[in-house]
Amino acid sequence: MRNGVVDDDQVTRWAREAGRGDRQAATALVRALQDQVWRFLSHLAGPGEADDLTQETFLRAFRNLPGFAGRSSARTWVFTIARRVAVDHVRTAVARPRTASVPDWQEAAEGAGAVTVGADEGVALRHLIAGLTPERREAFVATQVLGLSYAEAADVCQCPVGTIRSRVARAREDLVAAWQADGDHSRTRRTG
Repeated sequence: MRNGVVDDDQVTRWAREAGRGDRQAATALVRALQDQVWRFLSHLAGPGEADDLTQETFLRAFRNLPGFAGRSSARTWVFTIARRVAVDHVRTAVARPRTASVPDWQEAAEGAGAVTVGADEGVALRHLIAGLTPERREAFVATQVLGLSYAEAADVCQCPVGTIRSRVARAREDLVAAWQADGDHSRTRRTG
């Protein structure tokens, strides 16, 4: 265990044991990955959706555990499933027509300019991360927030390691530019 994160070999052992029907191993697997999966999905689909999507991720994982071959770590395998769950969720949300034209609270607050004024830096950073393109957000969250290696993130995102490196670098540039622009905008509102 490093920094409160269970080592990949142990997580993979639990996955294999859970695939053979060991309920304690299944519980340990969920406990080891649940918070990280929730954080990942929170950044990809939003905090309001993360609970349901985390549950869906583990449901899909447990349905497929008997076939888990261990070609990658179980952590990488579960994050790959989580990514697919998020993509499926977004596709469904885009395909579903909106039933009301009333904006949600976050859209209303953003429209009023209330989201980052005097807000905690963590909230502002979450808002900035949400503004990244989906590909850059995936790569950034996987490597910089969750601490996956670039190779693990490449497995999760199903692209080459070089692409992950590029997406993370561009995400950092986007975040710095957005942070600076937000700071300039905040200073203008205070002095204007």
